[in-house]
Amino acid sequence: MTMLVVYTTLPEAESARHMAQMLVERGLVACAQMDAIDSIYRWDGAIQHDHEHRLMLKTTSDRYPAVEAFIREHHPYELPAIYAIPVTHAWAPYAEWVAGQAAGSGRT
Repeated sequence: MTMLVVYTTLPEAESARHMAQMLVERGLVACAQMDAIDSIYRWDGAIQHDHEHRLMLKTTSDRYPAVEAFIREHHPYELPAIYAIPVTHAWAPYAEWVAGQAAGSGRT
């Protein structure tokens, strides 16, 4: 099992906070962090510039399918960014905490 950091972006702080809360409550991720960002991208043939809120979600490779499915089901965007980066090095006690929380164990 590999520790992952999953990223997605949402249009408002409240929607990002709500999604983060639901993912943690359901034991799909151990921790969710959010920050405000500016995004520039091409959509429908035009350059877009939006203020968004990025979620950084800490979970495991075993939980990724459920995390992705949850985000897809609750995301307001037609094509949300959902991608994961494997964590190749982490302090073992922290990685164990992430794994325990993402497994829904609720242990601290």
